[in-house]
Amino acid sequence: MSVGTEETLTARAEMAVYGVQVDAPVRRSKGAGPSDDGHLVVDGANATLPIVADSPYQVRDGAVFRNGLNLGLSVEPVSRPRFYDLTTADGVPYQQIALLHGKDVLATTVVQTCIRYDESTRCRFCSIEESLRSGATVAAKTPKQLAEVAEAAVRLDGIKQMVMTTGTTTGPDRGARNLVRCVRAVLEAVPGLPIQVQIEPPGDLSVITDLHSAGATSIGIHVESLDDEVRRRWMPGKSTVPLAEYDAAWDEAVRVFGHNRVSTYLLIGMGEDPDELVAGAARLISRGIYPFVVPLRPMLGTLARTDGVLPPDPRLVREITARVAALLTEAGMRGADQSAGCAACGACSLLSAAGA
Repeated sequence: MSVGTEETLTARAEMAVYGVQVDAPVRRSKGAGPSDDGHLVVDGANATLPIVADSPYQVRDGAVFRNGLNLGLSVEPVSRPRFYDLTTADGVPYQQIALLHGKDVLATTVVQTCIRYDESTRCRFCSIEESLRSGATVAAKTPKQLAEVAEAAVRLDGIKQMVMTTGTTTGPDRGARNLVRCVRAVLEAVPGLPIQVQIEPPGDLSVITDLHSAGATSIGIHVESLDDEVRRRWMPGKSTVPLAEYDAAWDEAVRVFGHNRVSTYLLIGMGEDPDELVAGAARLISRGIYPFVVPLRPMLGTLARTDGVLPPDPRLVREITARVAALLTEAGMRGADQSAGCAACGACSLLSAAGA
């Protein structure tokens, strides 16, 4: 069985939902985003998969088995990075500043609080402040700290790209301008490191140019759903930002960063009509925006997990992923071509397994 076949994509979709039995030293259980998973390398590519003790998929001797059958997928857990053993000059463990994602991505939430985190307004799939409450991170990372950690991660662990996201702040830029300073500081310490920034649509679109001028390689402006009813139900605070603002920010980002240097998350499993989700992805692709389709896997500490929301049917994950991957392939858009960010890493989606 080889990556790209229908059988492999079916298995990968089931693994993304049902998880795998494996010991993964690098894991993520809380924070911003839609999933908590272990970090693995599957057939040479980054993959984040739920670690589930009774999953039908088992990892043994570097391979995946189901019902005793070797599926022909090589699997290697990502090793704990050496930079995790260090502490910043001002006494903060590096692991509280930034985390390893996949085998070679450094990721950080620069501001670990969000103005939308009140229970009545928070995104139901997000637990951005839970990692802060548990002591796993600090509320705000300084540009100097990020530069120090990035330099060590590149030198010690071969990091090839970095992702900077942020909780939404009260300012009109919604936190984007702080990332300008952070990008500059990191690139002074590690010239040439590809960096993706992830923001909400900023009130002043000129900050998009500032982020690019600072040296950011790509940008993610994450909407999660293009269906306003779904947005209101799942993101009561974030949905107050009209889709028209996303359209304006995406178009400006494509103008500034270029074709296929802009991405957005689209989550599978929030009740959106599959055909409408794919049609929305097609419209984004036609504008040069990469729709990073990801199955929703509710994390501990999220309202969705509390309410007992289950991951989507793996058949739905496979169908939507395959259809969007075909559209991306037809448009000549590959996630890896973004150099930095979620689409370039590819771990949380099946798009790279489907050839996109």
